[in-house]
Amino acid sequence: MIKRDECLKLLASKIADDEIVVAAYTTAFEWIAIRPSPLNFISSGAMGLTSSHALGFALAWPDRRIILLDGDGSLLMNLGCLVTTANTAPKNLIHLVFENGTYEANGGHPIPGQDNVDFSGMAHSAGYKNCHKISDIKTFEESVGSILQAEGPTFVTLKCETGKNYPQDYRYMHSAKIREEFAEAVKNF
Repeated sequence: MIKRDECLKLLASKIADDEIVVAAYTTAFEWIAIRPSPLNFISSGAMGLTSSHALGFALAWPDRRIILLDGDGSLLMNLGCLVTTANTAPKNLIHLVFENGTYEANGGHPIPGQDNVDFSGMAHSAGYKNCHKISDIKTFEESVGSILQAEGPTFVTLKCETGKNYPQDYRYMHSAKIREEFAEAVKNF
């Protein structure tokens, strides 16, 4: 099983400074500590909408790679996004789902049917072009380059567990400041 922050650190070392990263909840706290950037869009306030935000950005800016850092609980709140994303087929979208079997942002409650859900299988059935399941850091390290370069939409399930604790500043995450920084950063795209 992958420690999520190790995976995020590896990913951060492989992406360019001008790429948009859309992140949800607990993963977002880790991501903004590991790779602060005004091009980080933190999806908050409505669990499940991270994938919809990322799809909108991918369609608006087809020449920019959009990396979506989603959670399994978040994705379960909006499974319809898989069909919508596959139907619009953005070549620049990479959808990473960190599967830890819990609604981590809401107290760690277990996800119903967590042992039976196959997120990559659902994405494949919906029509995603590339689908992967990864459960160890070595495999992710070996494949992250090709995953990032593949024509999308690409979907990756990363079986993970939490790593170390990161600061969780909910006031900043929900603030106008973080939205204004993102809006300013994308103004000239």
